[in-house]
Amino acid sequence: MNTNPALLRGMTGRRDALRLFGLAGAGLGLAACGVKGQKAAPPKQNDVQKYWAGKTKKGHLNFANWTLYIDKNRTPLKEFTRQTGITVTYREVISDDPQWFGKIAPQLQAGQSIGYDLMVVTNGLEFTKLVELGYLVPLDHSQMPNFTKNVGAAYKQESFDKGNVYSVPYATGLTGIAYDPSKTGREITSIQDLWDPKFKGKVGMMSDVQEIGNFGMFAVGVDPEKSTPDDWKKAGARLQEQKDKGIVRKYYENDYIDALSRGDVWLTMAWSGDIFQQNLNEGSNLKFVIPKEGATIWTDNMMIPKTAENPVDALMMMDFFYRPEIAANLAEFINYVTPVPAAKDVIAADAAKATGSKKKTLESVASSPLVFPTDADYARLRHYRSLTPAEEKDYTAVFQHITAG
Repeated sequence: MNTNPALLRGMTGRRDALRLFGLAGAGLGLAACGVKGQKAAPPKQNDVQKYWAGKTKKGHLNFANWTLYIDKNRTPLKEFTRQTGITVTYREVISDDPQWFGKIAPQLQAGQSIGYDLMVVTNGLEFTKLVELGYLVPLDHSQMPNFTKNVGAAYKQESFDKGNVYSVPYATGLTGIAYDPSKTGREITSIQDLWDPKFKGKVGMMSDVQEIGNFGMFAVGVDPEKSTPDDWKKAGARLQEQKDKGIVRKYYENDYIDALSRGDVWLTMAWSGDIFQQNLNEGSNLKFVIPKEGATIWTDNMMIPKTAENPVDALMMMDFFYRPEIAANLAEFINYVTPVPAAKDVIAADAAKATGSKKKTLESVASSPLVFPTDADYARLRHYRSLTPAEEKDYTAVFQHITAG
């Protein structure tokens, strides 16, 4: 089994969360896990100023993150302490978003500390709940010069948090199509290729309802972020047609990569990081494509819970990750898309100084569109639809029966 940290990061964390978004997450509304609350009003500028007024650096912060999501030597954290004097207690305590939300929501509702000043949560249902319940601190961008200077344009107006009111990206990834060109006999460029009867029984689709829902909407020419319940039904009908014709071999979780490598499927929905690592570590010749109709971009986001005891220190840590050399260190280890385009030149410079296998790895990272998508790629990428509790139930009802059974 491939034990690359980036692959393990996905297998033990984000992908299980995606499955739970669609299955265990179904029916989790604002009253999830016994937590009740009213939707919070969007913060005004004076609310931001009021929160941050008088708050000062305390010299320590507690950081909650996912497994294997920073280099094993904690280099960025050590450098942060060296440069700022702020010590960091870093714990890999997040294994999926629903579980994490269920753990912290009762404390946040009660106004109690969750024990962490900074945490990383994926855009999706739990992110929306944290925002709507008023559990996150609005960010003071005047204290984030590195973010302001170095964040990529695509990350300034993400639909789930426009203007980065509550969050900034830690790392991102793509859901597109991966294929084995020796099996397909042609290039794959379109979502419609997943419906081609020539590939009957050789197509893999994902079992998560948000992932497959997005692809169903791309197939019927709908922007998932702007979709309506009628759009969901059209996408569901298209996906049901694909299933009924026997085109889909299986609806996969994270095991699609093995099926693709074995030749069980020839083309499949896939996560960008998996394909990058499979080709790099196993010498595969798999291809990953962002279809012309569109593909999904997901984002793991840094945010500050409202009960944070060291919010200034946490804000400084968030901004520190937007220094190109720090963003480069992170991308070199986890091989996910970095929100800091300038990190590419840093990685290329590191590759020029490296030797042997490390040189090859760094050159691959610096040159890969799976780590540094082009502007044309970004233009075709969309997030999941932000769903209210009522919409979540309706959305799940449309897509869940397709992947079940």
